[in-house]
Amino acid sequence: MLAAGCAETKMVMEFSKPVGLTMPKVWPEPPDEPRYQYVGELTGENNFHAENWEDRNTARKVFDWLVGLTERNPLPVMLQRPQSGMVDSAGRIFVTDMNRGAVYVFDKLAGRLDIWANVGASERLVSPVGIVQGARGEILVADAELHSVIRYDNKGEPVGEFGRDILKRPTGLARDSLRGHIYVADTHAHEIKIFDDEGNFLKTIGQRGEEDGQLNFPTHLVFAKDKLYVTDTLNARVQIFDAEGKMIEKFGKRGLQVGNMVRPKGVAVDSRGNIYVIESLHDNLLVFDDQGRTLLAIGGNGKDAGEFNLPAGVWIDEQDQVYVADMFNGRVSVLQFLGREQ
Repeated sequence: MLAAGCAETKMVMEFSKPVGLTMPKVWPEPPDEPRYQYVGELTGENNFHAENWEDRNTARKVFDWLVGLTERNPLPVMLQRPQSGMVDSAGRIFVTDMNRGAVYVFDKLAGRLDIWANVGASERLVSPVGIVQGARGEILVADAELHSVIRYDNKGEPVGEFGRDILKRPTGLARDSLRGHIYVADTHAHEIKIFDDEGNFLKTIGQRGEEDGQLNFPTHLVFAKDKLYVTDTLNARVQIFDAEGKMIEKFGKRGLQVGNMVRPKGVAVDSRGNIYVIESLHDNLLVFDDQGRTLLAIGGNGKDAGEFNLPAGVWIDEQDQVYVADMFNGRVSVLQFLGREQ
């Protein structure tokens, strides 16, 4: 809660853009019809400013108070190595950061940036990767080093965890809200483990191998259109399972052509059924149709708008905005899909 003397200072969150970007950036480029437009990026505290620009000094103090900066914690609140993320029903943007060992919560409506890092009274997040909305408004975070999925309430207070006794290295998370199933990519076990909303273990999908339904270091997940999409990273493909774990589709292969995969990571699905896959080795966001046919590649190595440096996760909000965790650039790049039905 804000101190009374600061109550009149309202903070505003905006997507920032690289210096020098003057014209709208779209993909594909003209004369083709654009399907995606660059919106901006999230980096941290730089995305917030006072609504009244004459009140910058007070705004700086207010922001420091909001995120808990003190003389004992002088580091700027900036993304360092973002991994993955999600957008909740209130429009808050959550980003896991493995280097900082924390979850960044960009709250546009409240004009504040929160940092969630506590696991318990004496433990903190170490390597948070996957994140997904759970039941009862909870937020679930997979921590690869803690071998656990941490449960947070809507305000960021840890309320429990599960999987520490059976997970080797949990990374990606997905949830089937209809059935109350939580899917966890257990990367070093080469499996997807399924839990219920209470954290009870139900069953396992897959085992190590290259055949259909087998996995080789799976990383990221998304549950959409009543299907589970799994980035089967070292098999250089995406496998699609039904809700019970039966493999029903797959696409992707190694190669040098656009749309081929070498080190696929993040995966997401938009309202049209288009599938997005991060090709981390070649710094690309690949777009496929719902049949797994290549539509477009966005990216390339660099720091400019729409370029990436070892990207990791990708996620999509209800407005079909596409968020890319641009890991080694320390930012989240945001694109707008222009083909959404009205």
